Amino acid sequence: MANLTSEIEKRRTFAIISHPDAGKTTLTEKLLLFGGAIHVAGAVKSNKIKKTATSDWMEIEKQRGISVATSVMGFNYGDYKINILDTPGHQDFAEDTFRTLTAVDSVIIVVDVAKGVEQQTRRLMEVCRMRHTPVIIFVNKLDREGRDPFDILDELETELQIKVRPLSWPINIGVHFKGVYNIYEGGLDLFTPDKQKITERVEISDINDPIIDENIGDRDAQKLRDDIELIEGVYPEFNVQDYLEGKVAPVFFGSALNTFGVKELLDCFVRIAPSPRPVQAVEREVKPQEEGFSGFVFKIHANMDPNHRSCIAFVKVCSGVFQRNAPYKHVRQGKILKFAAPTAFMAQKKDIVDEAYPGDIIGIPDNGNFKIGDTLTEGEQLHFKGLPSFSPEMFKYIENTDPMKTKQLNKGIEQLMDEGVAQMFTNQFNGRKIIGTVGQLQFEVIQYRLLHEYGAQCRWEPISLYKACWIESDDKDALEAFKKRKYQFMATDKEGRDVFLADSGYVLQMAQSDFPKIRFHFTSEF
Repeated sequence: MANLTSEIEKRRTFAIISHPDAGKTTLTEKLLLFGGAIHVAGAVKSNKIKKTATSDWMEIEKQRGISVATSVMGFNYGDYKINILDTPGHQDFAEDTFRTLTAVDSVIIVVDVAKGVEQQTRRLMEVCRMRHTPVIIFVNKLDREGRDPFDILDELETELQIKVRPLSWPINIGVHFKGVYNIYEGGLDLFTPDKQKITERVEISDINDPIIDENIGDRDAQKLRDDIELIEGVYPEFNVQDYLEGKVAPVFFGSALNTFGVKELLDCFVRIAPSPRPVQAVEREVKPQEEGFSGFVFKIHANMDPNHRSCIAFVKVCSGVFQRNAPYKHVRQGKILKFAAPTAFMAQKKDIVDEAYPGDIIGIPDNGNFKIGDTLTEGEQLHFKGLPSFSPEMFKYIENTDPMKTKQLNKGIEQLMDEGVAQMFTNQFNGRKIIGTVGQLQFEVIQYRLLHEYGAQCRWEPISLYKACWIESDDKDALEAFKKRKYQFMATDKEGRDVFLADSGYVLQMAQSDFPKIRFHFTSEF
C-alpha cells in the first residue's frame, strides 16, 4: 500500500489548453526538453529545422501547424512522473478538449501577451470552473511587443472569472525584454534570445540586492522594485490551498519559443499541483488509493500507426494498479478482457507497460470493443460520468465517390466516429448518412483521413439543418406520434437512439411546445 501511495504522490497529470497560436505546442515541447524526453527543440513553424514538434504527429497537423488530436506524453522530472495531455486549441475540436479535461487533475492555460484572453480560452475555463480544476496561467511571447503586464492580470481576472496571483514578473517587454524576476523562489532570470539554450539564473539575496542594478540597469531595477511592491500590496500572499480549490490562478511570464520562464513554471508546478484526485462515479466516489483497479476510456484514436489499421483506446487509471495481462471487467459489455500490449506514450513513441498507477494514461489496442466513457474494473459495476457528446452545429451528407471502396469507407467512418471527432446520423426517411460536427475544419480532417488512412474517397453534400437533438419519452404513444409526424426529420445515431433533426430554431421551438411529453436533449449524456 505504501508503494501505491508514494507512486500516487509522484504523479502530476495535467492538460495544456489555449487559443490556437498562443504557443501551447511549443510550451509542451519545452517541458519535454526539461524532462529529457527530447533533446533538441524543433521550431514548429520554421522551415530551417525539419523536425516538427513531437506532439503534432498527424500529417494534417504538420501541414496546418495546428494540433488536431489530443496527444498524451509522459516523462520523469526529478522525483515526479508527469503526464501531459496536449489538447487541440482550434475551436472546431473543442469537444475533444472538453473530454480530455475529465481525465486531468490540473490545467495550464497559455495566453498570448499581445492578444490576451480569447473566446476559446473562456469556454475551456468554464469547464475547469465547473469541475473545480486548479489552473496555472502562463503568459507567453514576452519577447514580442504586447500589453502591460498589469493590464493582462486585470483582463485574466475579468475574462476568466478567477483571482490571479503573479509568481514571476517580467522586466520590460518586446525588444527591451530583459528577463523575469521569480517571485516564488526569489531569483532573477536574465533573457538571451536563443531557441536551444536555457536561461541564466542570477542568485540574489532579495529584491533590493545591488546585483540586480548591475545586471539590468538602475532604471529597470527601480521599476521592478516599484512593480513588486505594488504586487505585494494589491495581491494577497499566495496560498496553495486556494489554488488547489480552483479559487486562485498563479501566473507566470515567459517565452516558450526561447525556452524562457518555462523551467520556473515547471518547478513551481510539480511542487504545488495536485496528485491524482478522487473521481466521481455514478455509484460512488472512487479514491486513487483503493486496491482495486478502475479506469475509464476518455478518447479513442484510430491509426496511431499508419502501417497498422488499429485503434487505440486511451484509458485514465483512477484507482489501484493496472497490470498487463490481468483480467479486467468491461462494465458495459459485461465481458472479461485481458490486455497483452498496453502502451504508455511519449507522443508517437509507444512503450509496452507492465503496470500503471492512478493518474497514468495507458493506450489499449482496440478492435471495436470500446466506446468513449467505457469503464474497466476488477469486477465492480462502476460507471464514470461526465463524458458528453454535444449536439453538433454543422451537418453534411456524406457520399461515396468510389463504389469499389464502399467497405473501406464504411470502416473508416465507423472508426473515426468512435474517436468522437464527429457524429453520424442515419436519416430514417431516405437512409442517407449525415455527419454532424462542431466546426467546419472537421469535415476537411475526415475527408483527408479517409483518403490517406483508409484509401476511401468521399464528397460532402449540403443539407440545411439547425440542430440534432436526442429525444425520449415515458409515453410510448406520444413518442410514436412524434416520430410519425416528423418522419422526414427522424434519424438514429450509431447507438440506434432516436434523433430529431430540426431544420430551424422555430421548428424546434414548435416541436417542443406541441409535444410536451417528449424530452429533447442537446448532449448525449441523459
